Order: sequence, then C-alpha cells, then structure tokens
Amino acid sequence: MTIKNIAVILFSLLFTNQVFAQNKTVEASLGKTKIEVGLEADGTPYYLLNYGNKEVIKKSTLGIAFTEGDGFKNNLEIIGTEKKEVDSTWKPVWGEVNSIRDHYQELTVKLRQKGNKHLLMNIVFKAFKNGLGFRYEFPEQSGLKYFVVSDELTQFALTGDHKTFWIPGDYDTNEYKYSTTKLSEVDAWKVEKAATDIAVRVVPDQYAVQTPLMLKTADGLYINIHEAGLLGYPAMQLHVDRKKFVLSANLVANAVGSKAFLHAPFHTPWRTVIVSEDAKEILASKIILNLNEPSKIKETSWIKPMKFVGVWWEMQTGKSTWSYAETADSKDANGNLTPSGKHGANTANVKRYIDFAAANHIGGVLVEGWNYGWEDWFGNWKEFVFDFTKPYPDFNVQEIHDYAKSKGVQMIMHNETSGSATDYERQLDTAYKFMNKFGYPAVKTGYVGKIIPRGEHHDGQWMVEHYERVAEKAAQRHVMVDMHEPVRPTGLQRTYPNFMTSEAGRGNEYNAFSTGNPPEHETILPFTRLMGGPMDYTPGIFKLKGYADADPTRQVHTTLAKQLALYVTIYSPVQMVADIIDNYKPYMDAFEFIKEVPVDWDDTKIIEAEPGDYVTIARKGKATQNWFIGAVTDENARTATIPLNFLNPSQKYVATVYGDVKDADWKNNPEAYQISKYLVDAKTVLKLKLANGGGAAITLMPATGKEKGLKRFR
Repeated sequence: MTIKNIAVILFSLLFTNQVFAQNKTVEASLGKTKIEVGLEADGTPYYLLNYGNKEVIKKSTLGIAFTEGDGFKNNLEIIGTEKKEVDSTWKPVWGEVNSIRDHYQELTVKLRQKGNKHLLMNIVFKAFKNGLGFRYEFPEQSGLKYFVVSDELTQFALTGDHKTFWIPGDYDTNEYKYSTTKLSEVDAWKVEKAATDIAVRVVPDQYAVQTPLMLKTADGLYINIHEAGLLGYPAMQLHVDRKKFVLSANLVANAVGSKAFLHAPFHTPWRTVIVSEDAKEILASKIILNLNEPSKIKETSWIKPMKFVGVWWEMQTGKSTWSYAETADSKDANGNLTPSGKHGANTANVKRYIDFAAANHIGGVLVEGWNYGWEDWFGNWKEFVFDFTKPYPDFNVQEIHDYAKSKGVQMIMHNETSGSATDYERQLDTAYKFMNKFGYPAVKTGYVGKIIPRGEHHDGQWMVEHYERVAEKAAQRHVMVDMHEPVRPTGLQRTYPNFMTSEAGRGNEYNAFSTGNPPEHETILPFTRLMGGPMDYTPGIFKLKGYADADPTRQVHTTLAKQLALYVTIYSPVQMVADIIDNYKPYMDAFEFIKEVPVDWDDTKIIEAEPGDYVTIARKGKATQNWFIGAVTDENARTATIPLNFLNPSQKYVATVYGDVKDADWKNNPEAYQISKYLVDAKTVLKLKLANGGGAAITLMPATGKEKGLKRFR
C-alpha cells in the first residue's frame, strides 16, 4: 500500500456520563457525508447520516443482543472516542481499475455497559465522500469470552417510501427476479411463492429483503445498502417496516435458532450505505472493496484472469446430460453403470471444445458432469454424493490434460457438492491435489440443494466460514475459485484474490430451463448483486430462440448485441463464453468481440446509468491502449449517448461497433446485428440506437494511420 497522507487526529477523549446523558453527539464527515452518533436517554446507541443538505438515514438504533445477558442494547455509556483521517491508495491483483483510492475519516465510539460486568464494545464508523461503513468490535476483555448473538439491532431509518429494487430475504438463494416497488409494497412471500423455478427457497420473514438493496428517493437521491467483509458471521438481510420505512438487520439463523457463535476479540462485517445524486457514482464506488482487508495471499503471480468455454449449455438445454447413466440403478451384470449415450462430458466431446478454445484464443475449458455421482445428485439431501477424484469411464483425465496442454488450453475443474459441504470438506485436500496433478488452475464449485450440516443455510455463519475455508485451501494449492450458489459477495476478492467470482444471483442459465430473465434484469444487476463483487453470469448466448429441447418456445430476453455488451457491463475476471460452440459458427464476425474483450482492466468509466433502465460502461484493457464499451437497455428502445472524452486526446482510434439493426427486437428479431467501423477521437460523441432488450458493444483501438477510406463517426 502506498500511503499518500495519513492525517491522524487522536482525541481519545474521555467524556463523563453526565455529558452524554444530555444528548451530545460525536461526528465524522468527509465531503458531503456527515455521520452523527449518540446515546438515547436509556443508553441506546444511535446514528444518523446526511448527504449535503439531504437527510439519508434518520436517527437509527444500533446494538447487538445476546442469547444470555443484555448484550449491547441499552444501558450503555460512552467512555471515549478516537478520530483519524486516512488517504491512501492500493493496487488490486486484478479488477476494474489498476489503482484504488481509500479516503475516509474514521470515528471509533467506545461503549461500556453500566452495572456490574462493565462489558466493552466499540462501534467504528468510516465516512467516505459518498457514504459510510460501520461495524461492531468486541475487544479482548476478561468479562467477555464466548458469547452467542441472538439478534443484531442495526437499523436504517429511511426518509420516505422510496422506489426499491429488491429480491426476497431468502436464507438459501439469491436467484429471484428483481421486483421494483415502493418500500410499502414489499411482500417477500408473494414473490417466493411464485418463484417455482427455484428449487430450494426459505423465506421466514414476509417483509425481508436481500442486500445489496438499491433505492431511489422521490427527489432523485440514490441509496445502496449492503455489507462488506463478511467473515465468521451470518449474512445480513433487512426487515422492512412498510409503514415507518425503517429497515432492520435480520441475520440468517443457524440450525439451533440463534445467529452467531462468537469468541472475543471479534468484529462484525461492515454495514455499508452508498449515496449519491448521480446513479453513475453508485456503480463507481469502491467503498465495499476498501472496507475489506488487504490480500492474505502474498505471492499472486499464479492468479490470472481468463475466458473459458464449457460443456455446460448443452446440458442446460437438454442436448446432453451431466450423468453417465440414466439412473443410479442402471447397471450391468458386473455392477457397473450402463452408459445412456447422452453423457456430455466425454473425451471426444471435450476435445471439440479444446479445439474451439485454441482456435479462438480462449484460455480455458470447463467440463461439468465428469465425475461419479450425478445419477441421483439432487433432491435427496444425502451427504455422500460425489467423488471429486473419480472420473466417469468415458472421461480420460490424463488424455484430456495432455491434449489441452498440447493446444495451449487449460482445463477448469468442476466440483458440485449438492449442498453437502461436510463431505466436500472431507475431500478438499485430495480434490485440490488432484487439480494440481492434472493442471487445473481454477475450479467452479456448486452448492445446489439443501445444506449439510442439515439445518444450516447457504447464507448462515457455518457456510460463510465454509466458503472461506474453501478459498484458503484453494490458495494453498494455487487454484482460483468460481463459487456457485454461495452467499452474495461482500468484497472478499480483495482479501482472497483467488476468489475470482461467484454466481449468487439469477444468471443467464434461467433462460435455459425457466421463463428466463426479463430485459430489465441486466440493468438492475450492476446496482444490486454486482455491488459486492464480480458475477459469473455466463453471457455470450448467440442462439437466442429454439434452443431448449424441453420447450421450443423458450428464448433469451436479449438481442445478440446485448449478449456481447454484457462482457463489459457485468464484470467477471473469469468469464464464460457460454453457448454451445456450434452455435457460434454462423456468427463468427460478431464472435470477434468476445475474442478481443479482456477480463482484466486498467480503468473503468461509467458513462450512463439508471437502475432498471440502462447502463453504459467503458473499460480500458490491462496494459493496453484499447478501450471496450458495453451499452444495455431494458425492454424499451433508446439512444445511448457516449462521449469519448476519456480517450487519449492526441490519438485517433478505430471504433468497431457491434449493434442492433433497425428492426432488431429481443422477442421478434433478436439475432439481427450489424458491424460498423468509424474513425473517432476524444471529441467524438457516439449516438447508438439500442433495440427493445438490446445493446451495443464497441472496441476502440488506436489507429495506425493505414485505415484508408474509414469514415469519421457523425
């Protein structure tokens, strides 16, 4: 870390009980952000947040309740405060930018229980120029060792009935379609009941919503609420008081009904509020990343972002199967599984994907369904499902490894657990040694189904700790991780940069086996799911209609040009080229964008953004002068206006625009696109028409002076 300037002003002021009984407050501020913290007359802590002259969070309760004793609810006194300002920069191993500024004013409020025990707790606030973070800290002390949290009492008291982009507060899944309603209209049970395409759903609270939660006030203020650095603690959902517009922390419960088993010293994750009058600043914010700890991995040269194809979409669409046999009982006289003839992960088929990857400069190939266990893997809540080192008879690990190596392609491992985290942990070491032996640099994990230990949930404390154990084991073995069905991300890619990406949301796969994702979906994701970290959304579907064997009427709710744009607007450092490889052959001119678009960036500019309507983002490739732009819209056609003032003013560029044709439409004419080339510079303003459910993808390469006859964009 390079420290520009650390202005430390340590007050450590000891205030008397009498002073704080008179409603005195302490403050932290930076730019327009102002935080006030104080105690009510009964010793209950509270805070409030203002942004400029606008109230964002009204007076809101703070505190932690224990299963035994009072915890830190009320009857507290402030025994001291500390304040400091920090302004530093750090460089991520990979990401959307190559350098991140971390500038904040920090306020630590030291609390003590009145009475006999005098237990201690600190609340640490950080004021950033566009929001805040705060967390609870339990210092080492003789009176507090092991304790159990029954509830977190944090509140976010909002100023009105804001427009809200939300999904239900489900303990086990984040794969719902987004609802856009007023706060007063939130009904998680109604949405949960209708979501029959999600197999495992647990929504105990009718009025609970998941974070990241995106809101917009009537006077145009954008607010995002989430958490950062989720380790050793359950995920925070939010209970909505539909009359008072107060959001209350609602921690995911464990198998015995409490929330967290803790041991002091300990600190909770950060609670975050990002706020701006400009939606673009919400997407550009680095508050969540900055609140995470620096990398625990010292030597990171082995961590390399990459694109990959995979034997996956053909399974999702019914062209082949994950399983080798029809059922677990399909066996011959010798007790061996009888092949169904439909198994996708066979050596010959995998070699086809390796050849395609090599021919198109794609670094990896993912193969699902390669190992024993898929015949009865789902819906039985059984503990022993998969063997993570035993391939099916038609999948020759050594032959595939050798063939891929000869082609300059790397294989990506797949470890589906069927929710049996206990059995996965038993096999972790052998599974990752197996990956090392056969040259797998990355693994895609999965947690489809109910969790084992039985009674635990995907977003509870036990599983949060499990995901960290997996990331740590992978780091020890120099393996990158792409987790599917985990808790939604909270910026841990800074601490574990081998934790590259995750699903934790409703991905492109829902277009294969359900009613799909509405056109607005990809314009909401950047403001919600993606606020916490990269998403393995699996873009790049080119055959947009008639691909599903089970239902020929299914279709992807985008145009082909929008599928290209998603490689820029939905960030992931390991990015899938998701379609069946044969479906790319009629469109290899459009496929050129996928070949060229990077997955690691030096700079990012948010050009246009409005949650639920449109997003336009420009990114500069790592260690290059090349820029790439993605523009997406919802179900409504629009004109994207894209000033290129971020370009080098002394350089001309060739812009290649992959756009919707005039009559393109996500529903009626989705695969119609056009490719145009122009000469542009920093003064150019592109105006591109996006179809209903459409988009545009653009490459900007420095001109060489040999572009004869190329017209300037007008």
